[in-house]
Amino acid sequence: MGVYLVGVDAQEWFSEDEGEGGKGAIASALNEELRRRGLPPYESVPEPGPAVWFEEKLSPSMDGFGALCRAHLTREEEETLCGWSVLVPVSLDQEIHLPIGSAYTDTTVIAGAPQVLALAQRLASVIGLPPEVPQVFENLGLTLWFLDGPAKDLAAARRGPWSEDLDTAFYVAMYLRAAQHSLRRGCPVAYS
Repeated sequence: MGVYLVGVDAQEWFSEDEGEGGKGAIASALNEELRRRGLPPYESVPEPGPAVWFEEKLSPSMDGFGALCRAHLTREEEETLCGWSVLVPVSLDQEIHLPIGSAYTDTTVIAGAPQVLALAQRLASVIGLPPEVPQVFENLGLTLWFLDGPAKDLAAARRGPWSEDLDTAFYVAMYLRAAQHSLRRGCPVAYS
């Protein structure tokens, strides 16, 4: 059990079966809001398969990450980076709030991956996130790399702001890689 961040394929995105994780109501409401804003609908979601797979478990403490955000981002930027429940590969000048329940809340907040990516890149630069952090990986790749993998050894060998709090570095990397994955694969990423 726990909170996961996962890639969403077309079958799940357009499904009306909420009991099976279907996000059809969210997809429809998002497209209505995009049209209202004069933007094209988001309909080119990839079919199921390995290209869409993205899964990370949010198990480390977020205290240090929250402090990092407060120190280097405005409150609005922090909300953009961390306050969403669904991330889409669409540029949004502001988040979209939908009165539709999501995995852990009564509403759904949709953010644009380009905006989240820019903020995550800024934090990655602040802490000096090393290039060895996996970029493309199997499910739970970051989780395992930071919690049970080479991150501890690399942190001991290459000291820096990133190595002072591996839980914080994990969340910086997770938001960075989630936004990159959404943009690279053209798929939504959501909490599950």
